[in-house]
Amino acid sequence: MFPEDIELIVFDADDTLWDCQSHFEDVQRRYYEMLSQYGDAATVASGLFDTERANMELLGYGTKAFTLSLVENAVRVSGGRVSGDVVGEIVRMGKSLLSMSAEPLDGVRDTLERLSSYRMAMFTKGELLEQEGKLRRSGLAGFFEHVEIVSCKTEREHAALCERMGVVPEHVLMVGNSFRSDIAPAVTVGAWAAYIPFHVTWQLEHAEEYDHERIIKLSHIAELPAMLPGARR
Repeated sequence: MFPEDIELIVFDADDTLWDCQSHFEDVQRRYYEMLSQYGDAATVASGLFDTERANMELLGYGTKAFTLSLVENAVRVSGGRVSGDVVGEIVRMGKSLLSMSAEPLDGVRDTLERLSSYRMAMFTKGELLEQEGKLRRSGLAGFFEHVEIVSCKTEREHAALCERMGVVPEHVLMVGNSFRSDIAPAVTVGAWAAYIPFHVTWQLEHAEEYDHERIIKLSHIAELPAMLPGARR
């Protein structure tokens, strides 16, 4: 159980409230097929990972950064031979992600309704217009007192969110699927954390997990209300 003095529950968005990474992986599978004449899937994927990692500081997170990395990597692995038609199709696939479904994952809406006695916030990283669009399409905006979209989620951003919300970290519960961005930094600043892994994880979000007295790992978001004394039964 989480403590009775939790005042604010903060939810990550992508792969916590709705599916995101699966859509990106569908695009990547198609991308590997399109570039198969220049290398096998493992080679193209390795190049894409290196390109995304190198671009992270300049481009940040989100579909636009991902699409630019797809194009850059295609030019590199093909030795500049990739056709304009293929580049155009890569751009089209990238743009399609900007209108991906944001249907809430199973159990999300019911969980938010059962936790409505708590102050709740959505705290996500990525590109502003893209994340705003997904929240709007999800129909979940009304549950959140505060929505914050940042370029990264480190200890500094987690601590700043607590300060803006007027709650000390010890009275905050962070709910998310990324141990690297959601769980570890929240616990480091003193918050509690509900870790709910998604079935796929972006390679750049992989991190070594560890046990901690303020982390509870759940298999499904529907388990969360039972862990909070103030939830509606």
